[in-house]
Amino acid sequence: MFDDLNILVTGGTGSFGRKFTETLLRDYSPRRLVIFSRGELKQHEMRQKFPDTGNSPVRYFIGDVRDRERLYRAFNKVDVVIHAAALKQVPACEYNPFEAVQTNILGARNVIDAAIDKGVEKVMAISTDKAVNPINLYGATKLCAEKMFVQANAYSGVGGTRFSVCRYGNVMGSRGSVIPLFKKQRECGTVTVTDPRMTRFLITLEHGVRFVMECTDQMHGGEVFVPKIPSAKITDLTEAIAPGCSVSYIGIRGGEKLHEVLVSEDEARHTVEMDDKYVILPSHPWWKMENWSGFRKMEEGSSYSSNANTQWLSVEELRSFAEEGE
Repeated sequence: MFDDLNILVTGGTGSFGRKFTETLLRDYSPRRLVIFSRGELKQHEMRQKFPDTGNSPVRYFIGDVRDRERLYRAFNKVDVVIHAAALKQVPACEYNPFEAVQTNILGARNVIDAAIDKGVEKVMAISTDKAVNPINLYGATKLCAEKMFVQANAYSGVGGTRFSVCRYGNVMGSRGSVIPLFKKQRECGTVTVTDPRMTRFLITLEHGVRFVMECTDQMHGGEVFVPKIPSAKITDLTEAIAPGCSVSYIGIRGGEKLHEVLVSEDEARHTVEMDDKYVILPSHPWWKMENWSGFRKMEEGSSYSSNANTQWLSVEELRSFAEEGE
């Protein structure tokens, strides 16, 4: 699906971007892979593993999604854009709200405009479960970005750039994940947990990358793709990562939920279900769109939440996943 294409990843030096690059170069033969990010040190470190010399298709572009002109230059002759750049630390976004809006919302607009004007074929944006019924600024900015990418198809018109979204839960072991924190805390013998009732959707980085690749191939424009992934109890996660350690309950933090939702009750009305995923269809498709009517509809009034999931990770499975990420 990616052979002989020019592909660009925004936020390409992050956890997702590095795994995406590894998978793409291993399994496909892209004509060009552009890593677009603002950190020269991270690009230098990534270049050691994925060089841009010789016959390598990899190219490194220093740039920020806030910089509209730089995006226009970078998107020249690009076929597919994977938009993974974002400010995603909840406390940092709360303390620096203008910065979160500049990157996650206005940066999304710049990506949309550049993609349409430069004739990019497909854009897949990476979102989060925190965009569903958001209670913190990070989730609110990602919800706004989702709406923008879905409705961008109305701006591009028939035959123009197609935009879709992948929305999934917490990535095990990624930067910002609680797992590295627990691993560090276990050295002291005590781990901190906000609330013992908490549940979370969990997905491995490999699964996330594969899901994005598959959905980029399947997208017609306007869909929000949601994978069916397992849930975990926070108490099981602490036992898996820090067995034998004492647990200190510190209380739920501002902007944090007890349980996460990937498909809300309101979205269920226009969601179809497949064996491995849900596909949320746009509620106002003002553009010509492929018909998903061949798939079963999600039951109205239902939702897909981490506490009511049918798939749960055991302590042993959680420990195995955590060890794979080391």
